[in-house]
Amino acid sequence: MTRRSPRRRLTAVTLAVTASMFLASCADNGSSGGGETVESGSALEIGLVNEQADPGTPTKGGTLTFSGFSSVTTLDPAKSQVAGAAGGSELGAIYDSLVRYDPIEKTFAPQLAKSLEPSVDSKTWTLKLRDGVKFSDGTPFDSKAVSDSITRYVTNKGPQSSLWAAKVASIDTPDATTVVFNLVDPWTGIRSMLATGPGMIVAPTAQKGDQFTPIGAGAFTLEKFAPNEELVLAARPDYYGGAPNVDKLKLISIVGAQPTAEALKSGGIDAAYMRTLAPILDLIENGNPGFIDIPSLGYIANLNMAPGRPGADLRVRQAMALAIDPETLNTRVNNGKGLPGQVIFQDTSRWHNDVAPIGVDTAKAKELLNQAKADGFDGKVTFLSIQEPSSQATALAVQAMLNAIGFDVQIEYVTGASDVTKRVLVDHDYDMATGALSLSEADPFERLYASLKTGGRNNATGYSDAQMDVLLDQLGVATTDEDKTAVLAKIQQRATETVPWQIWGNVPTFDVWNQNVHGLMQSIDGIMLFDEAWKS
Repeated sequence: MTRRSPRRRLTAVTLAVTASMFLASCADNGSSGGGETVESGSALEIGLVNEQADPGTPTKGGTLTFSGFSSVTTLDPAKSQVAGAAGGSELGAIYDSLVRYDPIEKTFAPQLAKSLEPSVDSKTWTLKLRDGVKFSDGTPFDSKAVSDSITRYVTNKGPQSSLWAAKVASIDTPDATTVVFNLVDPWTGIRSMLATGPGMIVAPTAQKGDQFTPIGAGAFTLEKFAPNEELVLAARPDYYGGAPNVDKLKLISIVGAQPTAEALKSGGIDAAYMRTLAPILDLIENGNPGFIDIPSLGYIANLNMAPGRPGADLRVRQAMALAIDPETLNTRVNNGKGLPGQVIFQDTSRWHNDVAPIGVDTAKAKELLNQAKADGFDGKVTFLSIQEPSSQATALAVQAMLNAIGFDVQIEYVTGASDVTKRVLVDHDYDMATGALSLSEADPFERLYASLKTGGRNNATGYSDAQMDVLLDQLGVATTDEDKTAVLAKIQQRATETVPWQIWGNVPTFDVWNQNVHGLMQSIDGIMLFDEAWKS
């Protein structure tokens, strides 16, 4: 990885979408009844959709309005799970990132970095910085600033800090433009780390006592921030890559996918990040350009495994998995247009394996539930869901299937994704909740580690399994795709046995914009870059 990939206009092959070509909200060769393979009619693939003609010379000026999946509540990368669904695009506009993942080429490319090269054993990675990069307040963007920002991220226990601390032994800065990462073991995941939270470098002047000011080296600077309402950013004329084409970014979050789609159609917003099937299909048929991704574990439910919660009993988790038929969910939620399944990596993923899923067996589910009841479980479960049509349909379908075998499921609705995130990840105050891990095709290890490792910072369920811990460690030191795939198959087998989540399939994500918007770039996990965006 020695040079920055050239900026490209979005001119990939257009995917024609007709009535018979369906977008997957849950995908797989999954199981129904006896674990048989289920095929879907979906013909949509990962990649760009709806080709735009060459727009010519960029137009300067104006405001670009983007609606994210959830509202931005903090501008500190050390306090945010940086991802396309959770402030990644917004924070990227302020800080940029050391590395960018190109999801089309499936490679990592330098961004603020000039290069990132591993040693032969992948235990030492050398980062070279570009000349002429400065933070927005004029402070030099040098190796010490990079090292200090990453140290700050780990010290402040950023969401990815536990994995970073486990993998990186030390950081050296032999000169102003060189950063050397000395690892504990071989590890390739450092590339994706430097494309997300730890790679969004905060200026040395940003933190003064308890006061934090969002100062980065990205293409935009803060003009206005009203948490949960809007974020307005102004273009930096001195950005290293050249002044952005638009004068301002207005970053909001419209509650609900259908209202977001309508806002795009009416021109109320210019671009959005979405992950709900029907509106995505509608926008593609409407001719909206965008990038479709199909991350793994995109359609799941978490079960709280804390003592006293229903999920603490393996039999309860197994009974739920055996009772909930992804095919039925697909019919009720997606009108049969999805790709339902129960495995971690569906056949849309390059990490797919042939390990069988748990299957659907209501008789066995009842037997397991009755065993748990005989030992004192009262059968009661609260299901936490967003109050939005697709989520409501999921909640009602799950409630019906679980109640049919003897559970007593009550649905608790909350307003938006941020509410679910707080209840599940922060307060751990829930029994069962819809969710997604959205494992990146670039490197699934990081989120698997964070969500499954005993004591992991993002282990929202309290799952703990010694065998899984060993497998995660093996995955962490695998450096070839072949070795990673072999370990991932073993992880799938152990997950089938211990049920860390209820897996129902995949949900596509859609970075989408209007026909008059050009120059948007994709990075890892649905993050969009705006420094070359413009409106015709």
